[in-house]
Amino acid sequence: MTAHGSGGLLAVVSYWEPWWIQIIKSLLVFGVGLSMVPVILILERKGLGRFQNRYGPNRVGVFGIMQPLADILKLLRKEQFRPATSVGLLFALAPVISILTAVATFAIIPFGDVHNLFGTNVGLYGIDVSIGPLYAFAFGAIAFYGIMLGGWASGSKYSFLGAMRGAAQLISYEVALGLSLIGVVFQAGTLSLTGIVHAQQHYGLWFFLPQIVGFLIFMVSGFAETNRAPFDLVEADAELVGGYNTEYGGGRFASYYFAEYLNVFVISGLATTMFLGGWLLPFGIHPPAFIDPIVVLVKMFVFVIVFIWVRATLPRLRYDQLMRFGWKVLLPLATVNALVTAILVVET
Repeated sequence: MTAHGSGGLLAVVSYWEPWWIQIIKSLLVFGVGLSMVPVILILERKGLGRFQNRYGPNRVGVFGIMQPLADILKLLRKEQFRPATSVGLLFALAPVISILTAVATFAIIPFGDVHNLFGTNVGLYGIDVSIGPLYAFAFGAIAFYGIMLGGWASGSKYSFLGAMRGAAQLISYEVALGLSLIGVVFQAGTLSLTGIVHAQQHYGLWFFLPQIVGFLIFMVSGFAETNRAPFDLVEADAELVGGYNTEYGGGRFASYYFAEYLNVFVISGLATTMFLGGWLLPFGIHPPAFIDPIVVLVKMFVFVIVFIWVRATLPRLRYDQLMRFGWKVLLPLATVNALVTAILVVET
């Protein structure tokens, strides 16, 4: 069962997917996420090379496109090692938590509407929960434990300090991140991500136009939530070596790496769905159904390129600047934006 929003009203469309469809979709969600991470990696390394006037990877494979696969194989072949002072079970569990929460959040990103495939109604998404943004924030809160456990269970002071920084950063910016979406929810009248896309279709405009303030706050908070530059204080090498994952190597380090880049893709997917119309094209163009996932992927990679561009452009902030900006600038702006949107929606 799914709920579609249209112009602030909910239209409930009931259908049931067979169990085998749900299994296939589960495998596809993990497979697409797993396959997108190497693509983002090679795009980032090539992009940073061009931004910094140097070559990126160009040795492994044609134009170096197999370099991410070589890096992953190298990490997986390394010996699993942990410090004698670490807590074994939690040390191994922490990166698993990070991956599971990232994949679970990725499952709600809609790549298209419900379509009839081989005589069965199938939604082009993993699941369409009626509390989409809340679902994402819930798993984001659980991801916090992946960072905290990784730092604490390592038995290293540097790792623990990095984990504490990560916890404070995630908590601080998740508040502004949540408030930045309130305006979209008010205008759409639903928390369903597919419903929000349908609401944008009903209004005839994407929500980043009326919610430009919320969109900018969401993007800045997204950089902090994913620990990306200029907010990558969790891994500040000058103070914390490698941060919470200092003691990790091999496959476990690769797991953290995978989760970080998948989270970048998840934030890009949420921004695409909430602010850029999801699978909708501008000017009322209605392409065939098989084009919908391509449209979503193109929009998501536009955001990925912005992440890379910002990393190559802006220097890292100090930690006090990071926290002050979150609590004294973004939070008040997000609150005002939510209040103004609420007043305008009630009046209309």
